[in-house]
Amino acid sequence: MTTGEDITMPHAPAAPRLGGAATRHRDRDTGAVVTIPESTKTSLAQRLDQRARERWPQIDEIAVRYRGGFAYGTVHKLCRLRYTRSASVWGFAIWRASHDDYQDSYLPNGWPSGSPQEALDTACGLYFGDPTAWL
Repeated sequence: MTTGEDITMPHAPAAPRLGGAATRHRDRDTGAVVTIPESTKTSLAQRLDQRARERWPQIDEIAVRYRGGFAYGTVHKLCRLRYTRSASVWGFAIWRASHDDYQDSYLPNGWPSGSPQEALDTACGLYFGDPTAWL
C-alpha cells in the first residue's frame, strides 16, 4: 500500500517525484514553496467534516492544520494530504504510528492521489478496522 513519493494521476498537475518524504513541497517549475489558497483550505475542511459526519461517527471533530503545501489532521493523525493545485485532487500519505511519521501511499483504487474524502475513508478504514470503506 505504500510507495516512495507521489506518482501522479493523469489529471493531477504535479509530476512524479521519487525518494524520501520532503519537508517542503516546492513547485517544480519555479521552485517556490507551494501554499494552499484560503478558499481551498475552507473547502477542504468542509469536505472532510461532511464526510466524517456521513461515514465516520467515531470522529467527533475534523481539525486541519496547514504547513506549506500539506494538510494534516490535528485531532486524529490519520493521513496527510499534499496540495496538487486542485481542491479536488490531493496526494495521499498514511500516518504510521509505529514510525511517528507519514508515508506516501496508494488509495484502494491504486492511485496515490484522489479526493480528500477518499483519503479520509482509506485512513479511517485502516485505523478503525473497517475495510468496507474501500468498496
